[in-house]
Amino acid sequence: MVKPIVRDVLFLARPAVRATANDVPVADDLKDTLRANQDRCVGLAANMIGHAVQILVFVDEDEIMEMFNPEILKASGIYEAEEGCLSLDGVRPVKRYRKLKVRWETREQKIKIRTFEGFSAQIIQHEMDHFRGILI
Repeated sequence: MVKPIVRDVLFLARPAVRATANDVPVADDLKDTLRANQDRCVGLAANMIGHAVQILVFVDEDEIMEMFNPEILKASGIYEAEEGCLSLDGVRPVKRYRKLKVRWETREQKIKIRTFEGFSAQIIQHEMDHFRGILI
């Protein structure tokens, strides 16, 4: 179900907790909401639709990927970028890594590990900032 985007900075500043198997419907809502906003959005974190759990979705090579409880295992190649967010107006400068090795769980609670580069790595970092209450 498409959900409204949360713009309440007090809610968005709260850290997210680990997602569980009970949170799979949140991932479905995230995907639906991302599809509905794909003309202006490439990724969403669960707190952006009102759930303070560690789930993110993003567009990676024309496919929507979802990650439960992602963690960055390795990062390299720092650079400066500008990013916007559906939850905030405008764009802000930020430092990101070009290459990330990420570990995450699937909705079936299977462990995945993959290396991401470029824009996909940037999106993952942005959405993971939401988990820590960091707004970009």
